[in-house]
Amino acid sequence: MDNAILKVPVVMREAGVDVVRPESFSLVRMSLASNYKVQEDYPRFDPLSIFADGTSAEPSEVRVSAIYSSDIASEISLKITPFPGSGGGLSKSDEMSADEVEQDIRFNGALLASVTLSDSTYRVDPQRFAALPEISPDITGSLSARVIEENVSTSFPEEYDPAVPEFADDVIPSRRRQTISELLSANGYEAAGVAGLVDAIQSRLGTSELGEEDALRVGIFQFGEMARIVRISVYRNGEHRLTLAMNDLNRLVTGTEPEMNDEVFAAMNQQPAIVSGTRDKQTIYDGIFRAALSYGMTREMVTQVLRLVAAKVDLQAATKPTDKLEAFFSVVDEQGKATAQSELLYIRARFGDTVTAYYRFQDPKTKAVDYYDSEGRGLRPLLLRTPVPNARLTSNFGGRMHPILGYAQAHTGTDLAAPQGSPIMAAGDGIVEKAGWAASYGNQTIIRHANGYSSSYSHQSGIAKGIKEGVRVAQGQIIGFVGSTGRSTGSHLHYELTVNGTRVDAMKTRLPQVKDLVGEVYEQFNSDRQRIDGLLNRSES
Repeated sequence: MDNAILKVPVVMREAGVDVVRPESFSLVRMSLASNYKVQEDYPRFDPLSIFADGTSAEPSEVRVSAIYSSDIASEISLKITPFPGSGGGLSKSDEMSADEVEQDIRFNGALLASVTLSDSTYRVDPQRFAALPEISPDITGSLSARVIEENVSTSFPEEYDPAVPEFADDVIPSRRRQTISELLSANGYEAAGVAGLVDAIQSRLGTSELGEEDALRVGIFQFGEMARIVRISVYRNGEHRLTLAMNDLNRLVTGTEPEMNDEVFAAMNQQPAIVSGTRDKQTIYDGIFRAALSYGMTREMVTQVLRLVAAKVDLQAATKPTDKLEAFFSVVDEQGKATAQSELLYIRARFGDTVTAYYRFQDPKTKAVDYYDSEGRGLRPLLLRTPVPNARLTSNFGGRMHPILGYAQAHTGTDLAAPQGSPIMAAGDGIVEKAGWAASYGNQTIIRHANGYSSSYSHQSGIAKGIKEGVRVAQGQIIGFVGSTGRSTGSHLHYELTVNGTRVDAMKTRLPQVKDLVGEVYEQFNSDRQRIDGLLNRSES
């Protein structure tokens, strides 16, 4: 199923009290190559939009702090109190005496007769209680135990191997009158590659036209980056009309109807994925935005998804039929629409042979929210390597002839040329140490980051509003604008990176990732991750 609404018990912090209540969550599985028709506009691709959102890096207050481990019927409140380690008004007692044991056995004799014990040595003579009518004189036969496992299975994770062919079904509803060739082309298939298929279908059905209630089902074998069509089925008005498949001689032959599944049923029953055949081949950026918006996600959520996958994929590359995105997020009702208060808990993305999954987690101590992979590893770099997107490198780190002073001088930073007024992004989360005039550096901003890192941005034409000493900034936040103030020959950013007081080459230095989760924090994350995985697995069964 490509869309499901789940009722999930979650823990929320309200007025200082943990409250557990059922909340609606939407689980969607999207094919990114389909051209989803959406009513809402979305921004054109801009590198700044991937990181810069103008938000603060202050710890955020989230509605859902955790998924509760048990199902509940109604709202409950949780109160945690320390376990009493001493006192309590209870008297201490040593082990029971032999007389106390014998008295207990005589009192509970009838119950004992039905209990199965496991022990290889008999510490009590069984005939001692032979006078009790409730107990069999020979109880030695019951002093053994045998555990029989029933209905138990073990599942091991399946590792993805790009060298092993993988089969995928691409279900494409028509939604309007068009040809098979037009529909396939609109969904990322090369016209030359499907010409033979279209001709074969037309020769058998007498036409290649599709109606509003028709659909195609394309079977694909993927070998890493290569994909090959091995089967195609045509459905008209909800009924199977034809299936063609490749045989061992690589020839198209008539095949049997594939088993009906939820995705095919949804494609022929007006589900949200409405396909339009009037477009050029779309990019991954467009595919993510169109698919996510059509399934009820907000623009803010989509932007978060783009930030998470940007390090793994070229967002301006064309989509492929096998590109998929799965998302799990909170919604307000059974319609599956997210709001500004909704939260994205999990995504899983596949692009070619790259499969990645990300889980949202709030650190219980710092309250900072970030996304981590299944092993608790940070996903984004601690610092961006170039704080001005699409800038041109004009001067490297190291010795050079100074263009104004006229003699050799160490160049302690990197010069990035860009048009006057181009926005400058903070390379990473941190606190502004300086924002103002700095003699030959002109307008300069210095940011202190974690782990001994600091970055400096000089020759700015102006410093962004609100950027001043002591202010906390987020990675990608706009902090100023490219200029030529101070000792400068043209519009550019002089960018310096300092590690533990020593200036280093920002273009070559290995930049650390966000700190991985360890210890008790990782255990908490792992518990939350397992609950999410359990919900996802349950939805598939």
